[in-house]
Amino acid sequence: MSAGTEWVEGYVRAWESNDPDDIAAIFTDDAVYEYSPDDPDALRGREAIIAGWLDSKDEPGEWTFDWEVLIETDDTVIVQGRTDYPAEKLYDNLWVIRLAPDGRASRFTEWYMARDR
Repeated sequence: MSAGTEWVEGYVRAWESNDPDDIAAIFTDDAVYEYSPDDPDALRGREAIIAGWLDSKDEPGEWTFDWEVLIETDDTVIVQGRTDYPAEKLYDNLWVIRLAPDGRASRFTEWYMARDR
């Protein structure tokens, strides 16, 4: 299994569990989490990422996520996904993940676009 696939599976596991240990496991201490490119409100540092994640967490069963790794190099993974919140909206997602040598993300940037059903 590729490092990118392992990382996304870890992300989905953290998304499902909202467990701080699962979230911490996929980010470096100094990671940056951007909700959009050049996000002025980016979360900086693993502790801030965990706190931000838990402040806006999705509950299990409220969403589904289908994804595929489009491109992977030693330190960069690009993922295309679709997040479905059946009670709310459907989103197309594009993620750029910068991986540290140990496979954790040092930077996560997402683009998302709401779609009509």
